[in-house]
Amino acid sequence: MAYLTTAPISWDRVAYLNRWVSHGGCGAVMTFIGLVRADQDGRHVVRALLYEAYPELAEPLIQRLVNEAHTQWSLEGVQAQHRLGLVEVGQISVVVVVAAQHRAQAYAASQFLIERIKHDVPIWKREQYEDGTSQWIT
Repeated sequence: MAYLTTAPISWDRVAYLNRWVSHGGCGAVMTFIGLVRADQDGRHVVRALLYEAYPELAEPLIQRLVNEAHTQWSLEGVQAQHRLGLVEVGQISVVVVVAAQHRAQAYAASQFLIERIKHDVPIWKREQYEDGTSQWIT
């Protein structure tokens, strides 16, 4: 399964990923969903984020992080997807789903994955504002 997608990540897709990682050995499933918000910095109101990536580097790096989380927390299942392209306010930009025997493992692995994906993976975002301007952000 690809980690990067240009297709919208629907709530049905999130439910599918939850079912995909879950089975009888799971005591906890942790789902992190990142949404685009209409943030304001006092000058601009965000209407969308434009995500770009270097897929040839990003896909294997996400796979490495997934494998690392799977091993470190003895996970029952794990999946992540990050949206590329224009993602409007209210839409899902990223989802991380972790299944584990215990909730502490699921919480820790989920936090590890989202933080490392955001920090380490070559995915960039450009805020698109309601006034028609835009800006790359970190």
